[in-house]
Amino acid sequence: MSDPLLKWRSEFPILEKKRGYLINNSLGAMPRKTYDNLKAYADTWATDGVLAWHDWVPMVTATGDLIAPLIGAPPNSVMMLTNVAQATQMILSCFDWSDRKRNKIVATDLNFPSVLYNLFAVQGAETVLAQGEGSNVPVERILALIDERTALVSLDLVLFRSAGIVDVKPVIEKAHRVGAKVVLDCYQATGVIPIDATALDTDFLMGGSVKWLCGGAGAGYLYVKPALQKTLEPRNNGWWSHKRPFGFEVGPIDYAEDIHRFMAGSPSVPALYAARAGYEIVNQVGIAAIREKSLRMTELLISLADEQELTVNSPRKASERGGTVCVDFDGSEAAHHKVIERGYIIDWRPNCGIRISPHFYNSEEEVRGIMAEIQKLRS
Repeated sequence: MSDPLLKWRSEFPILEKKRGYLINNSLGAMPRKTYDNLKAYADTWATDGVLAWHDWVPMVTATGDLIAPLIGAPPNSVMMLTNVAQATQMILSCFDWSDRKRNKIVATDLNFPSVLYNLFAVQGAETVLAQGEGSNVPVERILALIDERTALVSLDLVLFRSAGIVDVKPVIEKAHRVGAKVVLDCYQATGVIPIDATALDTDFLMGGSVKWLCGGAGAGYLYVKPALQKTLEPRNNGWWSHKRPFGFEVGPIDYAEDIHRFMAGSPSVPALYAARAGYEIVNQVGIAAIREKSLRMTELLISLADEQELTVNSPRKASERGGTVCVDFDGSEAAHHKVIERGYIIDWRPNCGIRISPHFYNSEEEVRGIMAEIQKLRS
C-alpha cells in the first residue's frame, strides 16, 4: 500500500543512519531545517547584537501560535516556557494554598513523576492520587476524589508508561461543577493524537517539544484559557510578566493583560529557533493523517507482538491508545540494549517494557524489522 507520508523521511537525517528510529515518544527525530534555523539564530546574534531582541521577543508568542492549532487553541493563548516542570510551577503559583477549604490537588499515580514532584512540594496543599489499573486509570476513581475542597486536577492526557489515553472530559466537567480547575499534561499527546483544548474546556494545557513535535529540548509550552488570562496572578513571574516590562517599575507587579503574564523571565531563544521546524512539519502533515497512520502502525505492532506471545502493556482499543506500544517479556531490559546495538532505537521502562513509538515518517518495514529482531533475540 502506498504511504504518502513517507515523502517526509528525507527531512529527518537520522532516518538515513539507523535501521529504525522508533523512539518518538521520547525524542523525536530532528528536522533537517533545524540546522538552518540555529544558524539563523547565531547569525542574528552575531550581526545585530542587542538589537536582535526586536526579532526574538515576538518569537515567543509566534512560536506558541504554531502549537495552538495542534491543541485546538486560539492564537495568543500559548506561552513558550522551558519545560513542563516550569509550567507546573507557574500554574501552582496561581493558587492560594493556605485556604484549607480549597487546598486539594487530585492527580493519578500514573502521571509523569516530574509533575507529581511539584504537586507534592506545594506547602499547604493536600495531593491525592487516583490509582491506576493496568494500562490506564479508571475515570470513576478520579471522579470520586474530586470534591468541594479540590482546587486543581492534574492529568496526563496520554500516559507515558502505557500510552493509555485518559478519559478527561467527564473529569473536567465535574471539576468545573465544584469550582476546581484542570491542567492537562499533553507531552505524550501533542503531535500524534487530535486535541481540542477549547472543546474540552480545560483551564490549562502544557507540554514540551522533545517528543512527537520533533522540536528538541528547552521549548515547553503552556496554554491558559483566554478567560483566565486576565484574572490569574502567578507568583512565579518575572519582568516579562509585567504590563510595561521596559518601564522597570519598582514594587508589586502590574500584570500584563494577556498570555504574557505567564512569560516570567527572558526566553530560551535558541530553543525557539530549534523547535519551529518540527512544529511547521507536523502542521503541514496534519494531525488527522498522523493519527490514522499511528493507529495503523501500532495495530501492526500489537499483532506482531501477539504472534510472539509477548505481553502488551498498552491499550488494545484504538480510541484508548496513544502513539506507543509497550511490549514486555523475560529479559526485556537486557534485550533492549542489544536491539539498540543492532540499529533499532527504542527504550525500556520499568513496569512497562520496551517502548516502540513509530511516527508519520516511519515505515512498515521498520516496524516489522524491530519485531523480527526481538524474535531473534528471544529464540
